[in-house]
Amino acid sequence: MHMELRKTFQFEAAHRLPKLPQTHKCRRLHGHSFQVEIVVAGPCDPKLGWVMDYAGISTAFRPLWSQLDHRYLNTLPGLQNPTSENIAAWIWKRLKPRLPMLTEVVVAETCTARCVYRGAP
Repeated sequence: MHMELRKTFQFEAAHRLPKLPQTHKCRRLHGHSFQVEIVVAGPCDPKLGWVMDYAGISTAFRPLWSQLDHRYLNTLPGLQNPTSENIAAWIWKRLKPRLPMLTEVVVAETCTARCVYRGAP
């Protein structure tokens, strides 16, 4: 059996989008309660009955979460323009080596707006 696991995390952070026109509201400093969904996929181990331990996903993501939570994202190397798209790619780049079964990173900045990243083509 091939299965997919999804684990959701939340972090609070401020950012601004400096490449937007001066008049755009998102160019100004503002914050979000971001949600990140980490998705892994793989074969279900017949002995254990799972793809992997959800705690393994948490362990892999924790160092990134600590860099993101209650931070000004624009100051993080690689996130000078912290759009949801760039945040998702930033997480992917750092998480994939720790979590080889990673297939998707979803970043939601509001309850109705989210970005899905499935790695570079």
